[in-house]
Amino acid sequence: MEFLSQISVFMLLFTTLNPVFATTKTKACDFPAIFNFGASNSDTGGLAAVFGVPTSPPFGETYFRRPTGRFSDGRIILDFIAQNFGFPYLNAYLDSLGSNFSHGANFATAGSTIRIPNSIIPNGRSSPFYLGIQYIQFREFISKTKFIRHQGGLFARLMPKEKYFSRALYTFDIGQNDLTIGFSNNTTIEQAKDSVADIVNNFTTHIKNLYNLGARSFWIHSTGPLGCLPAILTKFPSAERDSYGCAKKYNEVAQYFNQILKEALAQLRGNLSLASIIYVDVYTPKYSLFSNPKKYGFEQPLITCCGYGGKYNYDDGVQCGTTINANGNNIFVGSCKRPSSRVIWDGTHFTEAANKVVFDLTSTGAFSDPPIPLNLSCSRNLTKS
Repeated sequence: MEFLSQISVFMLLFTTLNPVFATTKTKACDFPAIFNFGASNSDTGGLAAVFGVPTSPPFGETYFRRPTGRFSDGRIILDFIAQNFGFPYLNAYLDSLGSNFSHGANFATAGSTIRIPNSIIPNGRSSPFYLGIQYIQFREFISKTKFIRHQGGLFARLMPKEKYFSRALYTFDIGQNDLTIGFSNNTTIEQAKDSVADIVNNFTTHIKNLYNLGARSFWIHSTGPLGCLPAILTKFPSAERDSYGCAKKYNEVAQYFNQILKEALAQLRGNLSLASIIYVDVYTPKYSLFSNPKKYGFEQPLITCCGYGGKYNYDDGVQCGTTINANGNNIFVGSCKRPSSRVIWDGTHFTEAANKVVFDLTSTGAFSDPPIPLNLSCSRNLTKS
């Protein structure tokens, strides 16, 4: 509560001291739809629709009471963004059964990268639906929805209106896999840093492509503290730790990626005059869950809730929701007793409780560049100030 109070004071000072913000009409954005692009942190069932992962309990147990294709025990940050604007949770573009796209669509799939992946599921770790493919899917989505609307009938009512595409909010949470999959393939820290410029260049190219299709309001997440994830901590047990137990060098790579992305988006903001481009620092609030867990009601922040074995209750070869044979006994890899008390769900992704805290902190704009709240992120005159 103390931290949220500090944010309130920050916003009061910002509106008082920033004459553009203070004198401009700051009516909340009336977004009619959300279109999301990303990887597992914002996947609402894309990978599950194609490959059936994850489709077994205990995924989804906290909120949905069943697996929904989300890599969490419940809702993810994208769900809270949709809920904030009064929308239903976004259906995955790749899930054709019972989907309603009238208020947007989600093109994210777990394992997605920004760049073209070297190997894909099922033989590799990457999704075939990298950002370039997600862009193509969206481009085709525009033309196909137009055709369906012209046909009329039931399906026409499940499509977004044509005017929604220019007025919608475009959200992104992608880039983590470009780094972590490289680490899984023995990429060094320096090699990872050397790749960042090209990764970010690919990212901004696709943002410009979407802008050319009419997208105007962008809400773009940075990547989180990779060095605090049990998947990284388990794979690199000898990596130097910081005072909170996170792997320092891997967090530094994430911070470097975020800095380059932030700079690139600032330049892009100057080039795309009609766009509102918000860089959202999710690293800082996510790291605070590891550095000061008790403040947010968490305990054992580095310990996986749904996992098995080792110091961090995590084994790369033992997936949440599976059954393994250990010492002649079949053991179901289930969740901890209180997922709401944990930060990490399955070794890589966050619990619903952690996602909700991160949303609450980032939606205020206190961690954004420019420092614009989510509800005002359509205001181009503010982002240019």
